[in-house]
Amino acid sequence: MTSMMFAALGDENRWRMLQALAERPRSVGVLAELTGLRQPQTTKHLQTLARAGLVVVHPAANRRYYGLREEPLRELAAALSELADRVAEHRDRGESFEQMAAAIETERLAADRPNWADDRRYAFTRSIDAPLRDVWRRITEAELLAAWWSPRDLRLSELEFTPAVGGRVVFEYVDADDPDGAGGVVGRAEGRVDAVDPDRRIAFHTTPLLPDGSAAFTAHLDLALSGVDGAVTLEVDYRITDSVIESADFVAGIRTGMEESLDALVRVAEAEAGSTSTPTTEIQED
Repeated sequence: MTSMMFAALGDENRWRMLQALAERPRSVGVLAELTGLRQPQTTKHLQTLARAGLVVVHPAANRRYYGLREEPLRELAAALSELADRVAEHRDRGESFEQMAAAIETERLAADRPNWADDRRYAFTRSIDAPLRDVWRRITEAELLAAWWSPRDLRLSELEFTPAVGGRVVFEYVDADDPDGAGGVVGRAEGRVDAVDPDRRIAFHTTPLLPDGSAAFTAHLDLALSGVDGAVTLEVDYRITDSVIESADFVAGIRTGMEESLDALVRVAEAEAGSTSTPTTEIQED
C-alpha cells in the first residue's frame, strides 16, 4: 500500500487536492475549482487517491464529499523517516553518496604523479561461523568464488582462479543489471597466484585494466585463515604497487568493493552453516 501511496502523490494536481483536504472535507466541485481542473478529471484523481487509501468519500444528497485520512500520512512520514535514518546510519559508516564522491575527488587530486598510490595498504578482517575447510574452498575454488567476489553493482562474466603457485587469475565484470552482458565489459583484472598454504593462506596479484586496456595498478592480496570450525577468522591484506595517474577512480573504489565482497562471503558461507557473525574492518595507508 505504501508504494501505491507514493505513486498517487507523484502528481502535482493530486498533491494540491491533499493540501486543500488537509483543511476540511470538500466536494468534487470545490476541489475542481481550487485546482482549475474539470470535474471528470478531478473525480479520476480522487479515485486514485482513494484507491491508495489517502482519502475517504461520503455521499450527501447529490454531492460527494472527500476527506483526508491522517493515519496513512503518518505511515508515509514514518517510512520517509526510516529512509532518512538509514542514510544517516550509512553516513556514519562512511558509505554515503557524498562521502563516495569526496573519496573519488580526493584520490583524483592525490594522483599527481606515476606510482602515486604505491604501498597503499588496506586490511580487512571477517569472523565467519562456518567450517574452516568450507571457507577455504570459497576463497580458492572458482565456482564458489563467483558467488561472492564481485561488488553488488557488478557481476562476474569471466572468472579463472587456479589455486597453485603460478596459477592464472582472471576477473572480468559486467553491470549487475545487464544479465546478457550486452553493455560490454566494465572491468577486467588479470594476474597470478604467488603463494599457497592449503587451508590457511593464499596470496595472489592482479592488474586491473583501464578502459584503454593499459594497467591501472597491481593489487597484491594475501588471504589468511585462522581458527577452528565455527570460529574462522579471515584476514585480508591488500597492497598497491605500479599505480598510474589514471587509476584514481579505481583506487577510490577498493575499500567499498572489498567490503561488499567480503560481506557477501560471510553471508554465503554462514547461510550454508546456518549462522551469522559480525564483520570488522581496518584500513591502513602507508
